[in-house]
Amino acid sequence: MNRLYDGAGDLLRKVYDHRLQGPAVLDAERFFPNGARFVEQWRAVREEALEVAGRIASVPRFHELMASQADISANDDRDWRLFVLKAYGVSVARNMARCPRTAKLLRACPEVLSASISFLAPHKHIPPHRGPFRGIVRFHLGLSVPLASDGRAAAVLTIDGVPHYLADGDSLLWDDTYTHEVTNNSEQMRAALLLDVWRPEMPWDLKLLSRAIVTVVGAGVRLTGMESF
Repeated sequence: MNRLYDGAGDLLRKVYDHRLQGPAVLDAERFFPNGARFVEQWRAVREEALEVAGRIASVPRFHELMASQADISANDDRDWRLFVLKAYGVSVARNMARCPRTAKLLRACPEVLSASISFLAPHKHIPPHRGPFRGIVRFHLGLSVPLASDGRAAAVLTIDGVPHYLADGDSLLWDDTYTHEVTNNSEQMRAALLLDVWRPEMPWDLKLLSRAIVTVVGAGVRLTGMESF
């Protein structure tokens, strides 16, 4: 299954890379202006995330949601858990109900295809990997990020070889088809909101292809019952 996933991802990247070029980190004001809504309300989103964290054992690990991701999720004995609010256009009603203020923001931003709260256990390392699909871009919002002794965020997101230290309320819009990794260099859990957003300014044929891909994956989400998590 991992080989099939990797092969499909490599093929998709080739198709999009041939037509779309751009930097690893993108201008949020241009590519996701509604990101400002989430930044303005980050404390409300954090409050809901911390309520979820109070029952962290009920939040699935990433590889429990997607077995093909075991190599980056189950690579060590430390957890990476995802509380999924929306997956490829499919809302998880039960989880949205637990985070009503975050859900309200998501409903106001239809360009957001997927949304989850990511919880990294202390000293968890997500090894280098690449996303398969350049038709979407990733928005990362720090919610509860432990600090290192130098005052910087102790959790480091490295994209295309460049480290990014995103503290509480900090955000970044980036292309996850670039190689990236994450390390939580602390004794505390790190929480962040992750959004996958339609990439604007694509050629019309790539828009059609992107919508077809999202439709197929969304159907798979429904068939596998992922929306019940």
